[in-house]
Amino acid sequence: MHAYIIFCNLGIVKLMHSIEMKREETVDYHIKSAWHAISRMYNQQAAVEGFTTAIGFVLININSKDGTPATKIAPQIGLETRSLTRMLKTMEEKGLIFKKPDLIDKRSVRIYLTEEGKRIKAISVNTIREFNEQVREVVSEEDLTGFFSVFEKIQLVIDQVQTDKGVDINKTIFEL
Repeated sequence: MHAYIIFCNLGIVKLMHSIEMKREETVDYHIKSAWHAISRMYNQQAAVEGFTTAIGFVLININSKDGTPATKIAPQIGLETRSLTRMLKTMEEKGLIFKKPDLIDKRSVRIYLTEEGKRIKAISVNTIREFNEQVREVVSEEDLTGFFSVFEKIQLVIDQVQTDKGVDINKTIFEL
């Protein structure tokens, strides 16, 4: 029997030909639950310093020396521009960043880190580094290589689904 993986309108993986999948058998369940656990862990550590994971990720994506154009940050971290605008306002109010007109493109604004922003960025980078080192202590290099390879393939499927606008969303992506 052939099983086909398809993506329905809500992005949930289904198998056809009456093969039932438990949520624990879906790729997205494991990605989402692992990310939520990582995010909770990062947020608990960030809360001690009075910031959030989201703020930490924004800070990590701002060049400490040269600043970063505001328009470049949202795509780097997968945020909508409106959400980033609100977050940047909050970060400016908290004294983590400041804005200056771009010297080359006067229409553009660059975001710079304050000393406090640099301190929080360093904490964020260190937290991520420590977690990744802990993972690498218990996961072999071979397993990590396979893990990254699987994620690259998942990203290819996502890219294909997103570029197939106007095409039947229930189209078979690949056959098992």
